[in-house]
Formats: sequence, C-alpha cells, structure tokens
Amino acid sequence: MTFTGNLNVRGEIVSGPTRVDDVLYPDIEPYDSGMLLVGDGQRVYWEQSGNPDGKPVVFLHGGPGSGTSAWHRRFFDPERYRIVLLDQRGCGKSTPHVSDPDADLRHNTTWYLVADLELLRKNLGIDRWMVFGGSWGSALALAYAQAHSSSVSEIVLRGVFTLQRHELEWFYEGGAAALFPDKWEEFIAPIPVLERSRMIEAYHRRLTDPDPSVHVPAAVAWSRWEAETISLLPDEERVAEAVEPDHAVAFARIENHYFLNRGWFGDHQLIAGVASLRGIPAVIVQGRYDVCTPMMTAWELHRAWPEAEFVVVDDAGHAASEPGIARALRAATDRLAG
Repeated sequence: MTFTGNLNVRGEIVSGPTRVDDVLYPDIEPYDSGMLLVGDGQRVYWEQSGNPDGKPVVFLHGGPGSGTSAWHRRFFDPERYRIVLLDQRGCGKSTPHVSDPDADLRHNTTWYLVADLELLRKNLGIDRWMVFGGSWGSALALAYAQAHSSSVSEIVLRGVFTLQRHELEWFYEGGAAALFPDKWEEFIAPIPVLERSRMIEAYHRRLTDPDPSVHVPAAVAWSRWEAETISLLPDEERVAEAVEPDHAVAFARIENHYFLNRGWFGDHQLIAGVASLRGIPAVIVQGRYDVCTPMMTAWELHRAWPEAEFVVVDDAGHAASEPGIARALRAATDRLAG
C-alpha cells in the first residue's frame, strides 16, 4: 500500500505546516533505566518509559553514533506503549564513549549491535517487540528483524538506509554536492585535494589520528555536513548540538567506521533479506526530498516488500524532527498500537 502526502494521527492525508511539538506526545520521564553489560568491556545504556504493561517497542537511533534523546520517547502513546530506548555501543550514555582517547571500535559492528538488542530484549523479559528505526536505525532494524524475526511484532522504518556503495558515494563522495555546493566546500576543506577522490577513507585517517588538533576539527566538519543537509529547512539548534566536540568525535568516528566497512553487509543484503519479514506488519516513511538517504533506497525496499505500507512525505527531507515525518511516524505507531 502506497500513500503520498502528509498524514494526521488518524492516518488521514492532510497538508500545511505544523510544529513538531504539536505533532508528538507530551514529554515523559523514564520509570526504569540501567546499563547492560554486553561483553568486550562495553556497557549499553537503556531506559523504559510509558506503560510498563503496554505494547513493547524499541527505538533504534540513527548515525550510527548519534545516541538517543528525550524527545524520541514522544513518537509513542505513553498509555499504550512500553517504550524502550538504548544508546548503541560507544555513544550517548553507553561506555566507553568513543570520544575517550582509549576507546576503540574493534567490538563495535552491526552484528554486535544486533546481539545487544536480543540480549536486552531477553533481560527485560519481553517476548516480542515493535522495532522502530530511522536512517542508520532503519538498517539496524532490518538486520535485527531478519536475524530474529520471531522476536519482532511490527516494524516502522524512516529514511531507509542500507549502506550500499551507491548510497554512501551519493552523500560522501560528491553526489549530494549538487544540492549543497556551499556546504560541500566546507566538508572537503579539511582534506587535501589529492585525497578527495575517497572522502570516507581520507576522513578515516584523520578521525583515527590520536592528536586532538587533527581528529576534533575533522569530526566537527563531518558532523556539520550531515546536520546541515538532513532537513528541508535549516535547523541551527541541531547543527549546534552536532558540532559539540565530544558528541562530534563519537558520532563521526563511529559513523565513519561503519561506512568504511559498509555496515558489514553484502551489497543488497538487507533488500534481499525482506522475504523473511513478509508476515510482519510494517510501515516505511520516507521524505520526498531526503538528501541524506534519498528515496531511491526506500523505493527499492518498497518494490521488494510491497506488503509493507509505504508513506511518502512530500514536504520533508530526512530528519524525524520535521513535522511531516513526525506526523507520519506518530500515525503509524497509533495504528499499530492495537
């Protein structure tokens, strides 16, 4: 099923600007939180909010490396959902934080994160849960659901990203520069001209340099590029948060590490693997003008998985904080709450 346009919380197509605060549920606080020991010296922060007896849902943040925020709880009706948030390895409140000079990324891969999710589900005594993920979180949601389909009740995806080579080359090797040439000049500025044919690799050398005078400016430039291009309209507050040095270093190091290794996926792996998900109710939400993860990938997933509801938001880019995207995501979780 395919929709285009904007949706209200009843799933009706509407239009017109709305503040995201008018779309989502009110702020809530966690009723439980902790640190999950997942091995390899890693501790993963998790929290629960909403109704302890409600429908379980796990929120998978993007990046990888961005961590969760309090507003991520607000996509779900707190009276009907048991809302689980976690910070993936190395970021947010999880430790060791990758901004720490002694932290390394050997035990930070997609398949470690998939195992962490399954361990958390079991530790929380959850039989099955809805998996909700956007951007990198959509890739992790697909990877987890394909590995543990019996643990998944529903899937909600936003800004679909599968780490195929052409997706990474579009955003980090010059494609998106066609739309943001001014921002692209800032992104390539830290890289010498002779290294600019392989930007992900060039940034990797700088982000892994132990000298803060090298890796901090590189991390800020990497993080700024994404923060300035992921929404239809500029968001200065988001950019300011993205370039805060500790956040930027962890975000850029983890993200670059995953992109250099293409998520440890075979090309087309996540699209080809949807056959195992056909019995799971699912919604895919995609911004029409998403420059970070262009609609070509969401459309490819839709063609491979026509059973999943496909919602195109015509006045949005990539960010979940854009009103049209937020409206469609809340509509999806309301419909799936049961």
